Amino acid sequence: MPQSTKATFGNASVLRGGRVVLNIGGNKYRPICAINYRVGVVVVRFIGTYAEYDRVDALTI
Repeated sequence: MPQSTKATFGNASVLRGGRVVLNIGGNKYRPICAINYRVGVVVVRFIGTYAEYDRVDALTI
């Protein structure tokens, strides 16, 4: 559930389509995860610096 993700990881940005963007290392790294809450699967779609994150589309990567 997106609410539980936000409650557990306060710095998470919950996007549509089950995508979540996290901030790691004082916002130095930005992983993008696709989460299927129904079956409990998390797939890491991208890990990069903040500058690299700015060059991708979090909803389609």
